[in-house]
Amino acid sequence: MEIKISHFFACLDRLRLIQRWSLMRNIEKENLAEHSLQVAFVAQALAIIKNKFFGGKVNPERIAVMAMYHDTSEIFTGDLPTPIKYFNPEITQAYKQIESAAELHLISLLPQELQEDFAPYLDSETFSEEEKHLVKQADLICAYVKAQFELDNGNQEFKSAKARLENLMQQWHSQEMDYFLQVFMPSFGRSLDEIAL
Repeated sequence: MEIKISHFFACLDRLRLIQRWSLMRNIEKENLAEHSLQVAFVAQALAIIKNKFFGGKVNPERIAVMAMYHDTSEIFTGDLPTPIKYFNPEITQAYKQIESAAELHLISLLPQELQEDFAPYLDSETFSEEEKHLVKQADLICAYVKAQFELDNGNQEFKSAKARLENLMQQWHSQEMDYFLQVFMPSFGRSLDEIAL
């Protein structure tokens, strides 16, 4: 077997260099690697909650890995600010095509013999609507946690972002999301002494 150098993981390493919320003043910076891990944690939890309490039959581990990779297209596109991404339907559709092309390019950086193993987690065209829904919900929850943190620490710049996220969370509403928000959300923003003891 001939060994060829692959740039796949070197590209993934760049996730830590991509700052989220880049056009807003941040009390605490957040990069895409940190965000992706948090989304993976929450997405897996949503899948488990769905299966345990609400008759779901999804694979929590698959959902977690999909969530881990959910923003990897931004290695090539950057983190396009939300107001631009959703400015109008034409821009939104064009950006989705760019994201899809970036996903396929990232897959192409893998050795040929590994591409089919990674593609189901990187190519969003292969995701079921239910899987997309769970990852999107987790993404929204994590963005909401960030907005709430910034507001709690006096950064009023996140006020409209929080309101927009609340509206989106209502649109993407589900029983598993409600459960997560009721059971886990109240602990965010509390001190270590309050949550660890």
